[in-house]
Amino acid sequence: MSDPLSDIVHLLRPRAVFSKGISGAGTWAVRYTEFGEPSFCVVLEGNCLLTVDGLAPVALRAGDFVLLPATPGFTLGNGGTHLPTRIDPHAAAARTTDIRHGDPDGPPDVRLLGGWFQFDAHDPALLASLLPALVHVRGQTRLSMLVRLLREEADADQPGRGIVLARLIDLLLVETLRASAGDDNPPGLLRGLADARLAPTLREMHARPAHGWTVAQLAKLAALSRSAFFDRFTRHVGVAPMEYLLSWRMALARDLLRHQDASVGEAAERVGYGSLSAFSAAFSRYVGMSPRRYAREGE
Repeated sequence: MSDPLSDIVHLLRPRAVFSKGISGAGTWAVRYTEFGEPSFCVVLEGNCLLTVDGLAPVALRAGDFVLLPATPGFTLGNGGTHLPTRIDPHAAAARTTDIRHGDPDGPPDVRLLGGWFQFDAHDPALLASLLPALVHVRGQTRLSMLVRLLREEADADQPGRGIVLARLIDLLLVETLRASAGDDNPPGLLRGLADARLAPTLREMHARPAHGWTVAQLAKLAALSRSAFFDRFTRHVGVAPMEYLLSWRMALARDLLRHQDASVGEAAERVGYGSLSAFSAAFSRYVGMSPRRYAREGE
């Protein structure tokens, strides 16, 4: 049976990771403007306070892992009263040396490992659509271990470095998605998979995207009436069943056209369109350009 989480991570195609040590001492605070790329942080020692725009402050302590799927603006500090120093995240990301905040001398009060990664996916909102704006995981030693391995591999110049980094990011994302799954999630795929009635329908949609699914067929898989299934799916996943199926088919079609050298006709057939014109019209509405143009621009 298909595993939707693995499907999504595969489509993201991670290709690079960047990380550096971050430390702070004394009274300090920094203000990062919006970055837009997925970023992560693990607290190695000490405590600090993270405030992501639009969200309540989060007290971080050693062993905590944080993922910002789209990295909006945020403030990080030791929690004391201090006017934050403004930092351009793009300039900070380009630095190759570790970063020190607050008192530059003496041992740090807090040490973190922070970084960001890039994907080769042509749907940059795909990860952000699956996760809340802030993922905060506590007590997951596997995540901390994976981040440390990422740092070691990123700093080393060993044969096969690119492949190892890509696989580690795969593991990091899957572990984060697993740790974030639950009924208390915002509407999205993770919350849908946490629902015992909806999970089989999501797996089947991912496993057989070319099937001519109807709401009635999916409701039967969920052992619910058509109306009860529709309401439950929309409430948990955040979109109607057929809207979710369309987004999954279009994500697959993009991958087929850009990365698997499929013809437009082959892509149409593999995502459930018997008519080439119907597929082209749906793809153009969803992506904003024709499938042929989309494929050409990826060459």
